Amino acid sequence: MKKLLVILLALAPMCMYGQKFGNINSNEVAQMMPEFKTSQTELETLQKQYDEELQYMMNEYSKKVEDYEKQRETLPENIRTRREQEIMDSRQKMEQYHDDCLTNLNNKHTELMDALLTKLQKAIKEVGEEGGYTCIFDVANGVIPFVNSTLTTDVTEAVKAKLGIK
Repeated sequence: MKKLLVILLALAPMCMYGQKFGNINSNEVAQMMPEFKTSQTELETLQKQYDEELQYMMNEYSKKVEDYEKQRETLPENIRTRREQEIMDSRQKMEQYHDDCLTNLNNKHTELMDALLTKLQKAIKEVGEEGGYTCIFDVANGVIPFVNSTLTTDVTEAVKAKLGIK
């Protein structure tokens, strides 16, 4: 058993010889993709629409509160109670709308980024297969603590070309 282990350890460097390794910063490439800019614009437009509607709701809420405070002392008890309930309902609807907007924006962001990353991963895979790479390391976000650039090839330009990015 020990002889087999020694033989495997002795042969391991020979097995590594001739293998190609690449590296890429996927975040850098993703930000250059036209889909990234399109998705950012789409998210900004959606955010603006939500902000406008929320501002409208806040203005309506403020108006209700202001009107109520002006008339509170002169209102009969049952009307005052109803208006207070309307104000609380308006506030709850506004808070719910805000929460729904955040959820929708997060979901839309995930949907857009998943499509972009799928396309990017496909391009990396194709470059890896066409170039005969054993492995392509993604150095984005510090996931790989160290990649020796003298022992790997930067495939960024090949992936950008595959995606049609200049």
